[in-house]
Amino acid sequence: MNSTVWETTETSNEVMNINSKTTPDYSEFHSYGTTLDYSEYYSYGIDDDSSPCDYYVNTKHILPVLYSVFFMVGLLGNMLVLWVILRGSQIKTMTDVSLLNLAIADLLLIFSLPFLAHYARGSWTFGNGMCTLVLGVYYIGFYSGIFFIVLMSIDRYLAIVHAVFALRIRTRAYGIFASIFVWILAVIASFPELLYLKEEHTFDKVICSAYPKDTRHNEIRSGAFFKMNVLGLLIPLIIVGFCYLMVLRRLQTLRNSKKLAIRLVIAVMVVFFCCWTPYNIAAFLKALELRYPDSTECELSKNTQLLLQITEAVAYSHSCLNPFLYVFVGEKFRRHLGRLLHQTPCIHVQCVKNYMTQATGSVYSQTTSVEERSAGV
Repeated sequence: MNSTVWETTETSNEVMNINSKTTPDYSEFHSYGTTLDYSEYYSYGIDDDSSPCDYYVNTKHILPVLYSVFFMVGLLGNMLVLWVILRGSQIKTMTDVSLLNLAIADLLLIFSLPFLAHYARGSWTFGNGMCTLVLGVYYIGFYSGIFFIVLMSIDRYLAIVHAVFALRIRTRAYGIFASIFVWILAVIASFPELLYLKEEHTFDKVICSAYPKDTRHNEIRSGAFFKMNVLGLLIPLIIVGFCYLMVLRRLQTLRNSKKLAIRLVIAVMVVFFCCWTPYNIAAFLKALELRYPDSTECELSKNTQLLLQITEAVAYSHSCLNPFLYVFVGEKFRRHLGRLLHQTPCIHVQCVKNYMTQATGSVYSQTTSVEERSAGV
């Protein structure tokens, strides 16, 4: 009798163990940002003690610090850019409008960083409304930033390769129209994530979910990664590459001042792709893992997840780099910033005033109206 009871109990335990291993783990079915998932950084399954693949936990202490630094630097830098563009210069060309909107797109990303810094510690605590707002703003800011860099590249191409035609369309009115189109395109590109944004309650934490918690999760999430690769890297890289290939061919026949006129936009483009390409590669690897989960080993999955975290932090740093590019590369931006600083009576900016005066005079003292319009900043 006792033997029968023992065998029955053992069989029951084996069935329970099988069920625990085959039951889908919905605790990691969520994401923020460009499809990342903080909960799966820290645990693989519902039962952490018996989980077959424990993810790294050390980055939950590092990421909040990095995101906080990016937030402070990016907020100050991009607010400075808005101040210079709106107060220091008249918005005349499509480039001016594009730079203004690019700063706004960076600020949208920066707005989400304090919330994501807290979320990186393991749980979402800001409610369902803020979940929808923060991640919705993030997605739109992410895609709009990419599309405005593409718009600036097209603007450079028209200004240098088709200069006569560009005089008619590189106006403030066309710039505003193009910017509205870019923002609409960014909203469209943010789907389907915008459809699923909501707060979810799991066994031991609250998550901010961007994907449905059902059997479609892996398919939709991997599709979002592939979409980001195409819309966020592949297509922009093709368009930007074509534009600057044509520009460089044209510049071989132009004077040196024209070559100086496009260096800022090229610098912005290069920095963007250097920051976001590693993350897109990591996202592609994660998409393959989600699409073919049975063929992925635990150690490889852990390494892919760690790579996602590292490259994502590098990508976020892009939001605070553009203002430094404007100061050190953009001659027109430096002149306007220097003039605004000279109008500021605060004694604490005197050293900055002196630097701006020296830096402005060291590049070239005067810029013709055509070259200034071509430089854009």
